[in-house]
Amino acid sequence: MPSARPPLPPVRLRPDAELARAALAAPVLARAVRLARWAGPGRPAGAGGELAGAELAAAVEVLGLAGHEDGEARARRAWRAALGAGLVEVRGGLPGAGAGGVVAAGEALPLVTRGGPRDVLGLWSDALEAVCAETPAPAGRGGVPPAGTAGPDPRAGAAGPDPRAEAAFLGEVLAALYRLTVSENGPGGSGGGPVPLPALAASVIVPDGMGEPTDDVLEQVSGAMTHLDGRFRALAETGLVEYRPVDRALLADEAPEEPEPGELDEDDVARYGMVRLTPLGLYGLRRRLSASGVSAPAVGDLAGRDAGELLAAVGGYPPQAARAETGRWLAGRDPLDAARALLAAAKGADSGSPLRRLHCQQALALVGDGAEPAVREVLDDPELGGLARVWLAERGAADVPPPPEPMVFWLAVDTIAAHLDADGDPDALRDLVEGLAGRHGGFFDQVWRVEHPSTPEVLEAVGRLHRDRRVAKDARKAAFRARSRVGARA
Repeated sequence: MPSARPPLPPVRLRPDAELARAALAAPVLARAVRLARWAGPGRPAGAGGELAGAELAAAVEVLGLAGHEDGEARARRAWRAALGAGLVEVRGGLPGAGAGGVVAAGEALPLVTRGGPRDVLGLWSDALEAVCAETPAPAGRGGVPPAGTAGPDPRAGAAGPDPRAEAAFLGEVLAALYRLTVSENGPGGSGGGPVPLPALAASVIVPDGMGEPTDDVLEQVSGAMTHLDGRFRALAETGLVEYRPVDRALLADEAPEEPEPGELDEDDVARYGMVRLTPLGLYGLRRRLSASGVSAPAVGDLAGRDAGELLAAVGGYPPQAARAETGRWLAGRDPLDAARALLAAAKGADSGSPLRRLHCQQALALVGDGAEPAVREVLDDPELGGLARVWLAERGAADVPPPPEPMVFWLAVDTIAAHLDADGDPDALRDLVEGLAGRHGGFFDQVWRVEHPSTPEVLEAVGRLHRDRRVAKDARKAAFRARSRVGARA
């Protein structure tokens, strides 16, 4: 299985009230509430709290699912969700093994109408977990687990699939879907397109670094697709995802073969299943990941933190996400106080300081004119003076003093170091390197002397990236001199 995942970018979540409305409208929770109100006190239930026989048939009727091919399955799912969310509970019953019980209203039922948005989202999350814990059918449509063959699952014993293995696999698939969604679409998350089911299955089955998947791996992907089709049909009822199922014709005889990407158009690919997280699904999976110890940030998480924590964190965010998070941090703060805090946090000679200064400069651009007094206060600071002059010049400010020559070269090194750490577009980085190196005459005769901890690494990067061989050679010579100077001083 793939491992060593990069950090997740933050997702922008919809307001709680909007998500709560979506949760109450989701079929599973809506049916669970209806069943909880219908069941009333005293209705009999099975030993495991389930509805069976005449009670199950009555529940199907109450939900308007009579005649539906999956009516009983949907009714059972809604009842499990009602139990899992605490909308109903089963008490007492006859003594002895296998005895059933009687239904009572659950303590959580009043929250449906009297609770706040967070209470409703808590109910929905518990209902979601009940659906996720459902053991799928051992065979048939949607029931072929992700085994090494399309036949019986080797993890399954006589009693059927291993629930722990099923839960672990589904958890990994949902985490992959979340990652694909937020990584592709930035903090907007749910605004992107659906994910093809073969691609999602492959993302958790094909090992990292594998070039052409083996026949065995492709067979596992095919089995997983059939298995996940049933899973996502059920999860679509929770409001977690929008799902276009696998074409039934592909499931008639055996698990579908993974489509060859270069041979199919969009309509062909869609026949193999398409899944998309809803805004409610983004909320639910982020909550699920956070509960399991995974760092799954949301825009606004840093709003109450100090400037140092903000600049350190957004250094690992994509540009849109960093801007959104910084905007939330600035909201409600006094512009001048915020600018002073950002500038103070940007100082330092540690390895992360160039990237902090880059994000400080970008944050100051969002502050606006209110930051100018704070920026002018650091014009003589050796670490911040260059940044301050650039900010003032970009805003057309008057009386900006020219920088001393050492500050010019220090800022050039700091700027390149920050963009190296940002790990952005390679072409943009090359253009930056060539622009800074070509802007100053005798650049390499001066820059190797710059008292910046990243000077040797920056010059080595210029030597790698610059397309002019002569300039690249000069950069490597300057890097050698910078390292020799640092070594002699040590």
